[in-house]
Amino acid sequence: MGSSGNRVPGTVIRRLSATGLPLALALAGLIAALPVAPALARESLGIYATWGAFRDPVIPRCYAIAMAEPNAAAREYQPFATVGSWPRRGARGQVHVRLSRRIAQGAQVTLSIGRQRFILVAGEGDAWARDEKDNAAIVAAMRSAPRMTVTARDRQGRRFVNAWALPGAASAMDAALIGCARLQ
Repeated sequence: MGSSGNRVPGTVIRRLSATGLPLALALAGLIAALPVAPALARESLGIYATWGAFRDPVIPRCYAIAMAEPNAAAREYQPFATVGSWPRRGARGQVHVRLSRRIAQGAQVTLSIGRQRFILVAGEGDAWARDEKDNAAIVAAMRSAPRMTVTARDRQGRRFVNAWALPGAASAMDAALIGCARLQ
């Protein structure tokens, strides 16, 4: 997952927001704008509240994804969170977060879900769970909490927070896992 290769053009998000479309439709627009693989390769597995589940059989991979809650703070990127599986690599439940700003060199990135805190590995505008144990713990926490937040400092030293509503996350993660069960 590269840092600048997944940047979503701001005009796409502004256009989606300006139309007054429901968040689920805006999420589908976000997925279509991600230049990770040909758009025709991705298949929708369902939309669950603010979370979507998708399968990309070309790679192959499946993932649950959601845009961060809107806020008035400055953004360099459209923030989103994903939980993905790559069946041929034996990887499942991999947590990835695209943050709204570039992270200061050496800054700590903290994911909070309920009372649990996780320190993430960060690079430029992205963050990941440190290891498989943290991936599993984060996914388990996401299943029972209403919201998660990520806190970090940007390159100017300013603290910022990105937040995600979690209703629908468990269903989207399950749909992604089931969707990739056939791709092994």
